[in-house]
Amino acid sequence: MRTHIVPGDVTVPDIQPDFSAPFFQGFQVIASYILAGAMLVVLIMLIIAGAALAFRGLASDRVRTWAGENILWIFIAAAVLGAASGLFAWFVNFDFGF
Repeated sequence: MRTHIVPGDVTVPDIQPDFSAPFFQGFQVIASYILAGAMLVVLIMLIIAGAALAFRGLASDRVRTWAGENILWIFIAAAVLGAASGLFAWFVNFDFGF
């Protein structure tokens, strides 16, 4: 006696896992606020340093010395923050929260 299995009419639903967690959206908002705040601070520092170096009578000698010593570090900080926010936006797909 031979048993022959005939496939029946079985419908298997398409199962999609849900990787979301209730707290993850809050982490995204907090991280986006921190990144946006840091980028604004670095942008303001870059504007002040650039204006102090470009216009001699605008700032004191101490501010011009600070700007001359730190403008490269400000550019590096702006590049790192821009890259970090870009990677974070690409991985998490977030808006800046505002």
